[in-house]
Amino acid sequence: MTSIRPAAVAGTFYPASPDELATTVQGFLDGVNLGSDLSASDVPKVIVAPHAGYIFSASIAAQAYARLAPARDQITRVILLGPCHRVAVNGLALSGAEAFETPLGIIELDQAAIKKIEHLPQVCTHEQTHRDEHSLEVQLPFLQQALGTFTLVPLVVGGCSPQQIAQVLDILWGGSETLIVISTDLSHYLNYDQARQMDQRTCAAIEAMDPDAIAQEQACGRIPLSGLLCSAKRRGMSVETLGLNNSGDTASTKDRVVGYGAWAFHETGAPYEPQKSEPHMSEPVATDFEQQTKDLLRQHGNLLLKLSAAGIKQGLANGQPINVNTKSFPDNLKNIGACFVTINKNGILRGCIGSPQACRPLIDDVALNAFKAAFKDGRFPQIQQNEIPDLSLSVSVLSPATDMSFSDEADLMKQIRPGIDGLIISDGPNAALFLPSVWSQLPRAEDFLSRLKVKAGLSADHWSPTFCVKRFITGEVKQSDLQQPQSIWS
Repeated sequence: MTSIRPAAVAGTFYPASPDELATTVQGFLDGVNLGSDLSASDVPKVIVAPHAGYIFSASIAAQAYARLAPARDQITRVILLGPCHRVAVNGLALSGAEAFETPLGIIELDQAAIKKIEHLPQVCTHEQTHRDEHSLEVQLPFLQQALGTFTLVPLVVGGCSPQQIAQVLDILWGGSETLIVISTDLSHYLNYDQARQMDQRTCAAIEAMDPDAIAQEQACGRIPLSGLLCSAKRRGMSVETLGLNNSGDTASTKDRVVGYGAWAFHETGAPYEPQKSEPHMSEPVATDFEQQTKDLLRQHGNLLLKLSAAGIKQGLANGQPINVNTKSFPDNLKNIGACFVTINKNGILRGCIGSPQACRPLIDDVALNAFKAAFKDGRFPQIQQNEIPDLSLSVSVLSPATDMSFSDEADLMKQIRPGIDGLIISDGPNAALFLPSVWSQLPRAEDFLSRLKVKAGLSADHWSPTFCVKRFITGEVKQSDLQQPQSIWS
């Protein structure tokens, strides 16, 4: 029996009635003034479109989809990438379903294309992140109305590098039968004039194919968009801005708006060959994580430590984690993130708990893991009030973990970077993690790995064909680095 991912936002983001939905989408498409008849050469290889409710953003989305008309029976496969809003994920998430459904019918997933990428370390299958995700779903009725029969490769994009996304796009690029769609909205909840200014900057960055010029607050689909821009620039593509507005232009007041834009990317005919210098995806890939985390901890490290201390004090008071009012914190602390909170007492480990994978807003993750480190680390008794003066806290923010590829243990040892890499190892049900901070105690890679194996319940010299290793890096802020270390407890 075919496994189908049913529509999750029909009746909210767009009409649930098939007839009403078809009429609505066609009305938006018919409302696009293309100025002249289009030919097959005018059809873009890639489109970027917004994903809000149709009342807000469909008029802009239609600017992109209307340009597919000459290729209605030519495009038979769509690669669709959008950001996750509901369930966090690292890398690019495939669906385990065999088809997606909207009120307009069933779209089969392209299993042959999926097999080409499912082995990549940055690609996983994560049904939960797809279940209620709207960034992909709202594009489907437009695709169904604009195209004939086609198959789909849907990818929800979480934490990963532009290069990792570009690698997936390169594998799936195909020819004229393949369309790539990037789903993103722009600025969120600024006033009308502020939104216009920010969205114009984002538009300029897209036209310049400069992903580094697009900050997190400028586009909720910044990560898949950045991957596209890397690939498009390497390929010498041209880009055309099709439309730019915000919800203040369509169906809301102008005091708190969301921005929308549509772009078309065209191949210029120049042959593309992957550069020899492009990194293999099992190797560590330079990303903006280090700089972003450095900036975040410089700005808010003291706040994260204070929240950790507050979580511990709350646990001492009533045995419960602190209830974080997320809205009161800076925006970059509300983003999905993973952290470990470490407690030392007079320089000796007293508790350490964390999240290997991002699954909640970073500010919530810090508060919860501080509580768990103090009261739920089974290696230690619970923290007591009289210990507070002797405690020192640190918070480590984790990058997404990437799989390492190696032929044997000697090959693995050559790849491990002492002082830099955190490692997650697993073999069957046995698994364990060391933060990069552990290198200060175990500076030799051989000792680092063997002690990690023991932590996982394996022998120090364990090796098997099913032994798996992931690596990550961290940014860390320590209580001892503050000018007034004890101030976090006040």
